[in-house]
Amino acid sequence: MKKVTPVLLAGGSGARLWPLSRKSCPKQFSLIINETSLFQQSAQRLTSSELIEFNDNITITNSDFRFMVAEQLHGIGIDPGAIILEPEGKNTAPAILAVSKYVLKKDKEAVLLVAPSDHVLQDKHAFHKAVLQAYESALKGKIVTFGITPSGPETGYGYLKFSSSELMEAVALDEYIEKPDEKRAKEMVESGNYFWNTGIFMFRASDMIKAFENHCPSLLEPVDQSISLGKTDLGFFRLEQESWAKCENISIDYAIMELAKNLTSVPLSTAWSDLGSWEAVWQQMGPDSQGVSKSSNAHSLNCENTLLRSENEDLEVVGIGLKDVVVIAMKDAILVANKSQSQLVKSVIAELRSKNIPQADEFPKDYRPWGWFETLVLRGRFQVKRIFVNPGAALSLQSHHHRSEHWIVVEGTAKVTIGEEEKLVSEGQSVFIPLAEKHRLQNPGKVPMMLIEVQTGTYLGEDDIVRYEDLYSRS
Repeated sequence: MKKVTPVLLAGGSGARLWPLSRKSCPKQFSLIINETSLFQQSAQRLTSSELIEFNDNITITNSDFRFMVAEQLHGIGIDPGAIILEPEGKNTAPAILAVSKYVLKKDKEAVLLVAPSDHVLQDKHAFHKAVLQAYESALKGKIVTFGITPSGPETGYGYLKFSSSELMEAVALDEYIEKPDEKRAKEMVESGNYFWNTGIFMFRASDMIKAFENHCPSLLEPVDQSISLGKTDLGFFRLEQESWAKCENISIDYAIMELAKNLTSVPLSTAWSDLGSWEAVWQQMGPDSQGVSKSSNAHSLNCENTLLRSENEDLEVVGIGLKDVVVIAMKDAILVANKSQSQLVKSVIAELRSKNIPQADEFPKDYRPWGWFETLVLRGRFQVKRIFVNPGAALSLQSHHHRSEHWIVVEGTAKVTIGEEEKLVSEGQSVFIPLAEKHRLQNPGKVPMMLIEVQTGTYLGEDDIVRYEDLYSRS
């Protein structure tokens, strides 16, 4: 059998799991169920087994997440393969068309398996059996979906309709329905002839491009131009921005799946969830006999059907007498909601954004290609940060118009450049960087380096950075 090329869609914002998932680090890169992220779990499912052989991953993601993608794949021992960068999110249809055209240039017979990177799918062996079954249909020119027997009338999922309620092998679809209202969802589940669509698709790249030619031709020109004008950048392939901006913001479901006539579905006999709400997370965490799911630093008394999570190791959460409640505690934000209404959190985020509240999108801890920094204190004219630099990594050579900085090394050794001077700063030592002075911070050692940074000045925003040299090609 020819190899299958796996494609991970990793550009979503995951707003429904706020405050754990935010624009700066959405749910696919977060630790929600266990000690690996949903993105890492998805990548591990798309590695070869005795049933099927995969090529290296292709990931399409937002430009802001490019280093996070590479780092998380390296962290689980997977070669990152090709990483395609979207200048802005345009939903799944432009992304899938771009990947299909990108791969077709290298392999005219390429078979793609496209999967979201933020779902839970527990049985890898069962998944690979379904993929093997789907492969035969894909070779015959079919676009293959994967169906799950529904456990309830979910309105956030697409549905697949079949003439029979027994889905045992690859069969043609009667109808593809994207996100019905509650009344219709109940009717479909009760009929027994409908299955949830997992959002995983398998097809030949050439067949998907034909589907766009027939059903969504307006995307062809801007995607073609964005690829032809795209550039390789530090091992990433960056789609050209101006052409990409002309793409319609549309999902693959509305652009192709509801219209195509060559759809086939394969049954997927394993537990699956898109973790699209805190209620879904509550279920995946495994509620106890009282229906309570909780993190290790959360405690409950006389609670029922409740989720209690603290995402801060220094913060203990206690729930007493709660019923049907979600409590998510972060260092800088706390969500308290009725479990059945937790999906309304997207409306709350819009309100926070309208008031320019940073917690809507940003974390106190901000990940960068060299490591991360965390804001400890922020006031009008000063800010205190904790900065973590990976072994061998370096920040850009930079200066600031509005602030000076004082660095105190608390772990490891720093190599510091200030103006024309370069020196090593050991644990317990400090340096001062005057306003407007060029400077750079490096970790020359083999262990992580951490320092405390105290900024003082009239403006402390992250956009007050003038870069002169950067290992990561950031402007």
